[in-house]
Amino acid sequence: MSIVAERLNRIKPSPTMAVTNKARELKAAGRDVIGLGAGEPDFDTPEFVKEAANEAIRAGKTKYTAVDGTPELKDAIIAKFKRDNNLTYTREQISVGSGGKQNLFNALMASVNSGDEVIIPAPYWVSYPDMTLLAEGTPVPVQCKKENNFKLTAEELEAAITPKTKWLILNSPSNPSGAAYSWDEMKALTDVLMNHPHVYIMTDDMYEHLVYDDFKFCTPAEVEPSLYERTLTCNGVSKSYAMTGWRIGYAAGPKDLIKAMAKMQSQSTSNPCSVSQEAAKAALNGDQSFLKERNDVFKERRDMVVDMLNAAEGIECLKPEGAFYVYPSCAGVIGKITPDGKKIETDEDFVTYLLESEGVAAVQGEAFGLSPYFRVSYATDTESLKEACTRIQRACSNLKGEAKAA
Repeated sequence: MSIVAERLNRIKPSPTMAVTNKARELKAAGRDVIGLGAGEPDFDTPEFVKEAANEAIRAGKTKYTAVDGTPELKDAIIAKFKRDNNLTYTREQISVGSGGKQNLFNALMASVNSGDEVIIPAPYWVSYPDMTLLAEGTPVPVQCKKENNFKLTAEELEAAITPKTKWLILNSPSNPSGAAYSWDEMKALTDVLMNHPHVYIMTDDMYEHLVYDDFKFCTPAEVEPSLYERTLTCNGVSKSYAMTGWRIGYAAGPKDLIKAMAKMQSQSTSNPCSVSQEAAKAALNGDQSFLKERNDVFKERRDMVVDMLNAAEGIECLKPEGAFYVYPSCAGVIGKITPDGKKIETDEDFVTYLLESEGVAAVQGEAFGLSPYFRVSYATDTESLKEACTRIQRACSNLKGEAKAA
């Protein structure tokens, strides 16, 4: 008899973390590896945020706090939602967790009953289906077409909704594709949701401030105020503020759900780190001008990566609106033969080939629910990105034979 709970058989370890760990192991062993798997900005946390944390430590703010966030941080979150999204909340509608992932997990665990369906547009962030399965729900992936820039359409949403649908999870800008919904595209989806009052909306807005080319971010409850009571708007400081290790995420939504999430958190982690909460408060309340400076760098990297990947034989890469990922198709290399005689059958075969032959670590599209693609993170320094894309071009040119028909 195994000591491991049977429920864990429903899920698998995070593929993105696995790729990142593999790259670290190879580097430690002396291999020349460029890791494009981690969704982590190479920029440092802003100095004013770090100083706020230092001040908190000196002031002795190192004790337990309220389970789901201090009143002061909740007030900063309330101000942020009003300033950026024209959404009004009270403290009772705010939950703060140890990273954005915890809020999503808490919400699903607190709301999903056995057999409830959760619509998840694919390509999706790897954790959405597994968290749904742990909550005894049924993930309903909807594969979004490349022709629609990997975005869910109103028609696809309508077709996916059943009487058992509990949630739609919507991630814009997207991890892994970088695709972001315009106001009109979001309005088309909210119009469908207005006709299905039993469906709740969970938005993952973690990449809100990482948008380019004058794209205007919007979130469902902002676009359709009538969905306010059915929407859990999730966000955090990890990506925009380069605070991944500080582990602070937050969510706003219906009071009964927020209360249930706090109950869940009270029996798992209790409060998020007190010092991190002070740092997050400073980030949200402080000068936001650095965001544009960093976005300008990300945009330059995005443009370079897209151009260089499209120059690789058999690779096609769309230019996304946001985040710091691209999601290129590798359909043009499927069926080809590597220099050591192996056949590329899947996108996993392709990323394995990139790692073994050129020391470039990327993540296979299968992990995100849509193949044959792979995810490249351009949240690393420009020179490393340029070298990695050069290696990908070389790897593709070294493949032999004809590709399968797309």
